[in-house]
Amino acid sequence: MSDTTTTTTERAPSVYVPSADALATVLAPGTRPPRPSALGASLTFGWRAMLKIKHVPEQLFDVTAFPIIMVLMFTYLFGGALAGSPREYLQFFLPGIMVTSVVMITMYTGVGLNTDIEKGIFDRFRTLPVWRPSALVGMIFGDVLRYILAALVILGLGLALGFRPAGGVVGVAIGIGLLVVFSFAFSWVWTFFGLILRSEKSVMGVSMMVLFPLTFLSNVFVDPSTMPGWLQAFVKVNPVTQLVAAIRGAMSGDSDPSATMWLLVWSAGFLVVFGTLTMHRYNRR
Repeated sequence: MSDTTTTTTERAPSVYVPSADALATVLAPGTRPPRPSALGASLTFGWRAMLKIKHVPEQLFDVTAFPIIMVLMFTYLFGGALAGSPREYLQFFLPGIMVTSVVMITMYTGVGLNTDIEKGIFDRFRTLPVWRPSALVGMIFGDVLRYILAALVILGLGLALGFRPAGGVVGVAIGIGLLVVFSFAFSWVWTFFGLILRSEKSVMGVSMMVLFPLTFLSNVFVDPSTMPGWLQAFVKVNPVTQLVAAIRGAMSGDSDPSATMWLLVWSAGFLVVFGTLTMHRYNRR
């Protein structure tokens, strides 16, 4: 009885050990999944940005509550003094505040990038067998949806307050499209700052120093013709001024070809210059 028990207890369980031929078959290069395309990898990282919002919905505060506060505050603060009534001022003001709100939130692209880098997440991304810039491009793809959401929130509130775009649905769609194109290109400015600055507070501080003059020294709030001559010189070459003029023209049904052309030139310049600088810094970091 004891011999049987001992034999049963000491019997080792059988373990499958694959042969060398089996391992070679499993690990053969031909069995590896295909490398994802540049677009596919970028869209995957863009979906990651969306999942971050799903798990931390407070991130949408800057594209929902902030634009609403801006519209209500400036419409009822300046409307009566500048145009006689808030409703009249809204016809001029809403395209401008849409630009201001969306351009302001582009800085969070650089802030988010800097945060991920400090946490070491991008070190892992760069070891993956994917197109190297896909993590950066995908992050901006995710932010583009935030820009569209912010624009739609402002438009919806404006319609509720009495904004009536003479350009109709087509003009509004063109205006929002131009805004998204510019914001996508402008976001590369902040990705570069996100790579070269040491902390997210530094990125935010530098961003505010750039954004405040661009947005407030423009045609967003008032007609530039009422400004001093030296200030008009800056306002006329300000890319935000060209953006607002192009969107205002599209939504009013009276397009501004010159402003639209300069808007596209500025967008191409931001994308080429800061996109190149960002890729160079990202690859050498």
